[in-house]
Parts: sequence; C-alpha cells; structure tokens
Amino acid sequence: MADTTKTPAKTEGKTTARRVLEGIVTRDKMSKTRRVEVERLVRHVRYGKFVKRRTVCYTHDEKNESHLGDTVEIVESRPLSKLKRWDLVKIVKKAPSRTLSNLEGAVAGSDAAAPVAKTEEKK
Repeated sequence: MADTTKTPAKTEGKTTARRVLEGIVTRDKMSKTRRVEVERLVRHVRYGKFVKRRTVCYTHDEKNESHLGDTVEIVESRPLSKLKRWDLVKIVKKAPSRTLSNLEGAVAGSDAAAPVAKTEEKK
C-alpha cells in the first residue's frame, strides 16, 4: 500500500490578519516606545450595564512622532521586546499643544505665573 499522507501546500506570503486598534498615548517618556490605552465597552455579566475597560499596549514608534494625548492607530506585530507587541501606523489626531500660556499659574509659588487680581477702590 502506498503512503498517501498529504503535505500542505507552501504558504509563502500567507499571514494572519493583524488587529488594528485606535487609542490614546498616555506615556511618551521612553525612546521609540509609547504606551497606548485602548478603551472598549464590555457588558457586565450580572447587571447588563456597559462598563468601560481599557487595554494597555506598548507600541513601537520609530520616528518618535507621537506625543502625550495623541490619538493613534496601532497594528499588531511580532514581539519586539518584553512588552512591545504593536507598531504605530499613523497619528489620527494630534493633542492640543501644551504651551507656556496654557500652563500659566500651574507652578506653585511662582509670582510671574500668578494672575493679577484687579481691585477697584471706592472713593
């Protein structure tokens, strides 16, 4: 009797579909690495209420182009380090810039940043 075991055809170029998620950058202090939080709604088993849950993904950002508060699109990739499993695809929405004028008055004890209160004197 002849051996009739079938060998699978070569699967060159065949890959599984990569997941694409959209989230917000919550940490950008590492070089070429961003921490992205992806929010999702999950139905509570007992009460049926929809509850917000979040997933933390460490993402590879080759050009260091995303910053804190940006909304980004990430795609699943091979493991790049202990925690990094995602690549940055694009920045969907940039966060508003954090300039000195926006942070005015935020530093405690600073006389220059404190707003000046105007008082009217009655005669």
